[in-house]
Amino acid sequence: MSGKDNSVNIENSKRGYHHGDLRVALVQAGLEMLKTRSADEVSLREIARMVGVSATAVYRHFPDKAALLGALCDEGGRELARLQVEAMKKSGGGRPGFDAVGRAYVRFALDNPTLFRMMMTTRPAVDFLDIQPDRDNSALQLLRENIAALVPAGATQEHRRIAALRAWSIVHGLAMLMLDNQVPVDEAVIDAVVNSASAGIATSR
Repeated sequence: MSGKDNSVNIENSKRGYHHGDLRVALVQAGLEMLKTRSADEVSLREIARMVGVSATAVYRHFPDKAALLGALCDEGGRELARLQVEAMKKSGGGRPGFDAVGRAYVRFALDNPTLFRMMMTTRPAVDFLDIQPDRDNSALQLLRENIAALVPAGATQEHRRIAALRAWSIVHGLAMLMLDNQVPVDEAVIDAVVNSASAGIATSR
């Protein structure tokens, strides 16, 4: 999930860890496991073996499996936000940036199906106009800012809330349809659907 500069070399982990490195290694191992297994199949003991430490060492960082899965969701949220911000910057912002953010969302889901489903089913409900600063919600914050830039001048808060929900519903629905094999994965379809979402927001009243 994270770039090489943020990851831990699990093969060399038996040499010991600096403070905080073990937790990072455990999260990275958990993310690797999610690439081929369901959340139910994630095992703390197996992750400990992957990293080369005892189960006791794992429990110092994650008292139970739920705590580890929560950390994996948090890391997934950070990676999604990073990819979306990067996509927006590359596109130059504005409506092209909004579309790039939507495409990044769908592609993240397709690249990380198990993690994505877990993120969407374990995170608390959100209010798009009441993003709390103490929560890791950079992706939602970016969505809110983009909506504000696209809606017509003078739009009410309720209009902005519905516009945000509409945009999220479109990209999330497309992602889920593709993950469930109801719609074939097709880059042209992704582009067309995401572009229609921003077009609808920009022209809605």
